[in-house]
Amino acid sequence: MFRLALLRHAKAAAPSGGGDHARPLAQRGRQDAPRLGAFMAEQGILPDLALVSDSRRTRETFDLVGPAFAQMPSLRLVPRIYEASAETLLAIVQAAPGSAGVLLLIGHNPGLAELAQRLTGFGDRYAASRMRIKFPTCGLAVLDFDVATWAEVDVRAGRLDCFVTPAQLGGEDD
Repeated sequence: MFRLALLRHAKAAAPSGGGDHARPLAQRGRQDAPRLGAFMAEQGILPDLALVSDSRRTRETFDLVGPAFAQMPSLRLVPRIYEASAETLLAIVQAAPGSAGVLLLIGHNPGLAELAQRLTGFGDRYAASRMRIKFPTCGLAVLDFDVATWAEVDVRAGRLDCFVTPAQLGGEDD
């Protein structure tokens, strides 16, 4: 079994002169990300590998989530994740090494939310419904796949284990 954790970056600051790719996290994002990391650690969602967009806000999200884990996952910055479609994100997941039984992907909407919805075939219906309505910043969808390799992950093949947002952890959703 393989587990995929899809994390939308934490709340970013408003655009400034540096462009969208260089946007840092807002104060709220810097508060939400460690809470989310603590939740993941408490629930045993411990990634072996993190595939992270190379944007500043996704890297900062990883830097704040990661310390909650007993062992820091390997990190790969993947420029293609930035502004990627659900199809591109799926291809990135399918190419992940089999040695990573738990994969964390930190990216952006709308592609991340669309991927989570497309991969969900069964599982927590209430969580799936909430996820379809809104996938806010620092939202996390965790899906399990009964497959032998990441290459076998496909549309509607995942069981949605949980969908968590900052509001559920004492923060606020946007």
